[in-house]
Amino acid sequence: MAISIVLPAKNESGAIGQTIRKIRELDVAYEIIVVNDGSTDNTVQIAEQAGARVISHPYPKGNGAAIKTGARTASGEVIIFMDADGQHDPRDIPRLIEKIQQGYDLVVGARQKGSQASVGRGIANKLYNNLATYMTEHPVEDLTSGFRAVRADKFKEFLYLLPNGFSYPTTSTMAFFRAGYSVTYVPIHAAKRIGKSHINPVKDGIRFFLIIFKIATLFSPLKMFLPIAVFLFLIATGWYGYTLYEYSRFTNMSALLYTGSVMIFLMGLISEQITALMYKNEH
Repeated sequence: MAISIVLPAKNESGAIGQTIRKIRELDVAYEIIVVNDGSTDNTVQIAEQAGARVISHPYPKGNGAAIKTGARTASGEVIIFMDADGQHDPRDIPRLIEKIQQGYDLVVGARQKGSQASVGRGIANKLYNNLATYMTEHPVEDLTSGFRAVRADKFKEFLYLLPNGFSYPTTSTMAFFRAGYSVTYVPIHAAKRIGKSHINPVKDGIRFFLIIFKIATLFSPLKMFLPIAVFLFLIATGWYGYTLYEYSRFTNMSALLYTGSVMIFLMGLISEQITALMYKNEH
């Protein structure tokens, strides 16, 4: 199996050289591709000197865009994505490859306790994992880890779904589950990154809510909308029972709640059909 390793990088001059050297020492990669996402430091020069092939974006497009460029460029049967900032240990690569050889289509490096950059991010990732587990009915150990090995042909099926920002791991994992491909996890420990983080706390908070809805949309929207619709229906029924007993009438509030319940259910149903159409051509 030819192994392509893709490292998206933006101003990672502090760590990228040693990351590439450690990968080369393993002697498992057919090619190492660094996707330079508009760096303003000497990331490109250091990566080339270390022996990687560098593809450059003319301006910053986002982590997900770099992943898509790397996937389109890679010629290996298996692609390994990992960060260039020193968080991911290249010595874990053979463990991911071993799972691919066992027949899995996507292998995710699941960060263990203590690997999260902050308490807030750790809590957010726990919520992501719990929601994804509910949606897929399979244990999801780390939905947002960027350290992963994939079968290239299957990953490329979903490039059109991937966002240009930081939520590409979430999107790709849920797409693999939705398509019925085999997904597994390998426990890893993520070290503290070298250099400055590119994540903005305010934007990251907004992204949290967007990812929640994206998870539902990519897998089974009805699983998200149906409980809300049922909840509103029960409230409407309870309120109707109260007003009927107290005032012997049906109120506008009951009508509004019943209508909201039906509308949310229909939105979920329509979203479910749209989601099915997204996978129609390939599956």
